[in-house]
Amino acid sequence: MADERRPTPPEQTADHDQPSPGRQADMRLQPDSDLSSYKAAGKLAGKAALVTGGDSGIGRAVAIAYAMEGADVAIAFDQSDDDAAETARIVEGKGRRCLKLKGDVSRKAECDRLVRETVGAFGRLDVLVNNAAVFEGGPIGEITEAVLERIFQVNVFAAVYLVQAALPHLERVKGCVINTSSSTSILGKKSAIPYSATKGALNVFTRSLALELAERGVRVNAVVPGPFWTPAIATSDEATVESFGTFTMMKRAGQPEEIAPAYVFLAADAPFSTGSFVEATGGFKATDD
Repeated sequence: MADERRPTPPEQTADHDQPSPGRQADMRLQPDSDLSSYKAAGKLAGKAALVTGGDSGIGRAVAIAYAMEGADVAIAFDQSDDDAAETARIVEGKGRRCLKLKGDVSRKAECDRLVRETVGAFGRLDVLVNNAAVFEGGPIGEITEAVLERIFQVNVFAAVYLVQAALPHLERVKGCVINTSSSTSILGKKSAIPYSATKGALNVFTRSLALELAERGVRVNAVVPGPFWTPAIATSDEATVESFGTFTMMKRAGQPEEIAPAYVFLAADAPFSTGSFVEATGGFKATDD
């Protein structure tokens, strides 16, 4: 965790220009998501969580952290069977069940199925983590209709669909929703306008949904990551990867295991927090690179 050595930005250049959306299994500099120093305390014992984008990166670290805290975990993923299998192996190695659910969260019917199969396997749903996202860059004049639609469908529409499907189950157990936002929702990012816009929309969705669901006993919060070393970043060009994280006060990218405890906090230790945002940004300064 915090006392472990972290790669410097130049060391990250071992991975760049991977085919989108990126596969953790193909990365030479593997993201650190094993939570080797994390001290669990059974905070989610007997509970069940659904984590979208749970096959790799931040989603994998969250799934592992939840398993260490005693929860059964369903991980939703779109493409990488290898990454999902590795996440399931680690979760099951912690003594918990892991349900691998392959599907396209941009489709409402698929979101309904993901929730239905999670509840069918575990008998309940306590925590919904809307973490799946796609990233496409480029100048404003090069943004195509297809790219714009896909980014909003996965990054925003899916969160709505999943909450709609999960709400009866979350309300039954007084559960919670945790959305993965981004520091770009606050700062913006040059040549990443659609992605930044979706994360800004997710922030407003978080606050608005929290207002609606508070009286129903369901909390809604968001985690705001800064630059984190994940397969999505490895799809960028070499120059972008080499400078990734240098714009933070800590002058490096974060590792997935460094943000997973924020998701544990919001799921288990924050009964009076709703409509709130937990930042893990490395002390961002600017993000125009």
